[in-house]
Amino acid sequence: MPRMPAMEAVVEVLKSEGVDVAFGCPGAAILPLYQAMERRGGIEHLTVRHEEGATHMADGWSRTSGKVGVAIGTSGPAGTNMITGLYTAMADSIPILAITGQAVSANLHKEAFQAVDIVRIAEPVTKWAVQVKEAATAPWIFREAFRIARSGRPGPVLVDIPVDVAQEIITYDPDIDAPFPVEVVRPHLPRVERALDLLLAAEKPLILAGGGVVIADAAPELRELAEYLNVPVQVTLMGKGAIDEDHDLYAGMTGVQTSQRYGNASMLECDTVLAVGARFGDRHTGRLDVYRGDRTFIHVDIEPTQIGKVFPPDLGIVSDAKLFLRALLDAARARGAGGRGPAAWVERIGELKATLRRREDFDTTPIKAPRVYKEINEAFGPDTWFVTAIGLYQIWGGQHQKAYRPRRYQVCGQAGPLGWEIPAAIGVKKALQPVEPGAEVVGIVGDYGFQYLVEELAVAAQYDVPFVLIMLNNEYLGLIRQASIPYDMNYQVDIHYDEYGSDNVKIMEAYGCAGRRVFDPAEIRDAIDWARKEAVATSRPVLVEIMIEREANTPHGPAIDAVREFEPAP
Repeated sequence: MPRMPAMEAVVEVLKSEGVDVAFGCPGAAILPLYQAMERRGGIEHLTVRHEEGATHMADGWSRTSGKVGVAIGTSGPAGTNMITGLYTAMADSIPILAITGQAVSANLHKEAFQAVDIVRIAEPVTKWAVQVKEAATAPWIFREAFRIARSGRPGPVLVDIPVDVAQEIITYDPDIDAPFPVEVVRPHLPRVERALDLLLAAEKPLILAGGGVVIADAAPELRELAEYLNVPVQVTLMGKGAIDEDHDLYAGMTGVQTSQRYGNASMLECDTVLAVGARFGDRHTGRLDVYRGDRTFIHVDIEPTQIGKVFPPDLGIVSDAKLFLRALLDAARARGAGGRGPAAWVERIGELKATLRRREDFDTTPIKAPRVYKEINEAFGPDTWFVTAIGLYQIWGGQHQKAYRPRRYQVCGQAGPLGWEIPAAIGVKKALQPVEPGAEVVGIVGDYGFQYLVEELAVAAQYDVPFVLIMLNNEYLGLIRQASIPYDMNYQVDIHYDEYGSDNVKIMEAYGCAGRRVFDPAEIRDAIDWARKEAVATSRPVLVEIMIEREANTPHGPAIDAVREFEPAP
């Protein structure tokens, strides 16, 4: 059997698991892995400016490719800096692998330099966190890490490697090794039949597609089932793109923040909900007594402990979303149930969609946020890849931005870390470059969150990673300055202030990128068109900073029947 350094064996495992790019920041304790990556080749590496940025890049790469993204850091604070990214991936069921270096094994109990128990720290925000204690176990631990990350409800894992263990020689033959199989979670067919019974008995059924439908690549099965049974489909925030939002059966989004008027109305009028791969998050349900009502709920999820966690469904089914939808479609066809769905209910959904919309055609200055999303929907095609994070603009995006394809609308839905978009966009673009080099990536950002990991713009500039950033700036930093709250920007560039807070265009220029500021709604489209061309020409990120009204608000409320609207339906 061949003998090789343990970290070279790890590199061979990474490559065989589909990893062709990794994101990280070198340091002494992790250098054996970097040396092995250089010797073995086959994995591109992007050096990040902050380890949290590495995890978000791996996150975006994973959401786009469907594979396990990899983030690398050294010992001590590198691992603790990764915790936010691990939590984000855990919350949204994204499989990523964080690899951390560690101090020498014999010194771990002696408060050695940068020796921290990262395994215990990471355990609450990972599916598995483990330290390699014996070098011979390294390839097998990494194989298991990939299996766990991909199995069941996907999620992050962390592997910690003491530097002395990383330097050992082991016996390993990559030519006779392969990834561990991932168990397929199939639905119990009697429960599939019962679900079909409930759907066919309903007068006003809805299918609710959550993020699990996107993760399972089950959008084709979802659409085929909905069309065969003639049942309207809603999506959650994480499920956006599971069905084309221009489809006749699309019934909007329900929620107390990210929702449409007609989505809430559809949920309130329906009598049966088939929820697939959805976790009933609080921003979706609002008050449970209103959301639950007297409706019949069927809950399908790959993770058994999700069923009944928020409220007890009338029927629970543990299954992979794709396999369940296939099984339900097969059962429906076996019964000849095609076209038996309630036509009057579908017509009612169409009426709600036509009458309960929100206005977007504002031409006033300052610019109103819905107008920005009107321009975004008109400027970009259905195959554009969007990333967006947390704040008012996430709410506006959920309410106004359309999604047409799975994985094309990526949002950190539950954890909501500020600054996610720039590193995530880098990860998305790197995942697309080998398969769709011309694919367009667009980040929708806020003026405050933009500042958090803005240093990762340097990574995009260094490695020629182009994308467009569209910023909704409601002058948040200006408000901070007016309130005389101390605010320290400790970044690598000078922060320029004007009456609108920080001058984000100058920040882009400091990183070798370009940007424009827009005040007039009539100028939004021209600026977006310029940014798209400039990103391609320079192979770097380009910013369109749109100054929106300072005191803008969003429709929201405590319950889906009590959402406060600020504009009459058009």
